[in-house]
Amino acid sequence: MELDRISGLPNDVTEKILSRLPLRDAVRTSVLSSKWRYKSEMLRDLVFDDRCVSTQSRATFVNIVDHVLLLHTGPIHKFKLSRRDVLGTIDMDRWIFHLSKNPGVKEMILEIWKGNPYNIPSCLFSCQDIVYLELYRCSLKPPPSTFKGFGSLKTLDLENVTMAQDVFENLIGCRSLLEILILRNCDGFTNLKIDAPNLRYFYIIGVFEGVNLENISNVAQVSLHLKPHIQRLTINRNFLKYLSIGSLPEKLPRPCQYLNFLSVDMSFDVPDEILTCLCLLRNSPALQVLEILVDPEKDHAAVGERLTVKPASVNGFSKLVKELLMFKRDSKHAEIMLLDP
Repeated sequence: MELDRISGLPNDVTEKILSRLPLRDAVRTSVLSSKWRYKSEMLRDLVFDDRCVSTQSRATFVNIVDHVLLLHTGPIHKFKLSRRDVLGTIDMDRWIFHLSKNPGVKEMILEIWKGNPYNIPSCLFSCQDIVYLELYRCSLKPPPSTFKGFGSLKTLDLENVTMAQDVFENLIGCRSLLEILILRNCDGFTNLKIDAPNLRYFYIIGVFEGVNLENISNVAQVSLHLKPHIQRLTINRNFLKYLSIGSLPEKLPRPCQYLNFLSVDMSFDVPDEILTCLCLLRNSPALQVLEILVDPEKDHAAVGERLTVKPASVNGFSKLVKELLMFKRDSKHAEIMLLDP
C-alpha cells in the first residue's frame, strides 16, 4: 500500500511537526504506523504541563513523564515541568537526575505551583550546557565545589526562588554570555552584584541590602523595583546614564531610608548625571559615606575653583575640618569653604 504524504516527509520535517504538538498528542502518533512508532521518542523538546493529560490525576501525570523519559532516545534540548497540582519530591528528583545524565540540555523550566517550594537537587549543576534557566517556587542547594557557573547561560529567570548568597554568586559566576536577567521576589541572598558585559535586559523586584552594578554598558532595557531597604549602592557610569534619562523629581516616591553608603562613577561634564546624583543625595537621609569616582582623562577636576561643604550637625565637626584640610587638590587655585552646621 502506498504511504501517505505525511509519512513520506523527511525526518527533520516530521520532528518539527511533532515539536509543535502537545506532548500527549505527539506520543499518540506512535500508533499510526510502524514508521511513526519511534519518532516521538526522539523529540528534543519535552514539555510536561496540564495539557499532557486530560484528567487531573497526579499518578497519570507521573506515569506519563516516567514513560516518556524512560523510552526517550537521543539528546533533550528543552525540559519544561509545569503542573498546577502537587507533585512528589521523589518523582521530581528522579526526573532531574535523569536529565543530568542526558548531554545537551539547553533549556530548563521548572514551575512549582502548589505545595512546598521544590528543593532542587545539586545534580542540576551537572547540566553544563544550559542556555536558558527559568525557576518558579524553588530553592537551590549549594553546588559542588567544582561548579564554576553555567558557562553557556544567556537567560536567567528566577521568581520566588530561595538560595544562599554564595549559591547566587556561583550561579552567575561565569556570566560573560548572560543577556537577560530577571529576579522577582527571591530571598536568601542580600547583596546583588551584577557584572555582565553582554546583559541587554535587566528586571528586578525585591529587597536587597547592597546593589553593585558594574560593566553593563550594553543594557537596552532596565526595570528596577527595589524595596527601600538598600544599605549600600554602587553605580558605575555606564549604568548612571540610564538613570539620568528623562526628568527626575525633587523627591522620589519612596526615600532611600536605609542607604548609608553610595558610590557613583560619574562625569562632571554631563549635567544630567550630576542632577541624578543630587536626586539620590536628597532622598538618602541616612547617608554616611559618599564616594564619587571620576575619569581624570575625561573630567576636568583640575580646573575646579571651590568646594563648599555644610555639615548636617556639629557632631564630628572638628574631625571633618582636619580631614578636609588633608585632601589632595589637583587644582592649584581650588579652595575649600566649610560652612557652619
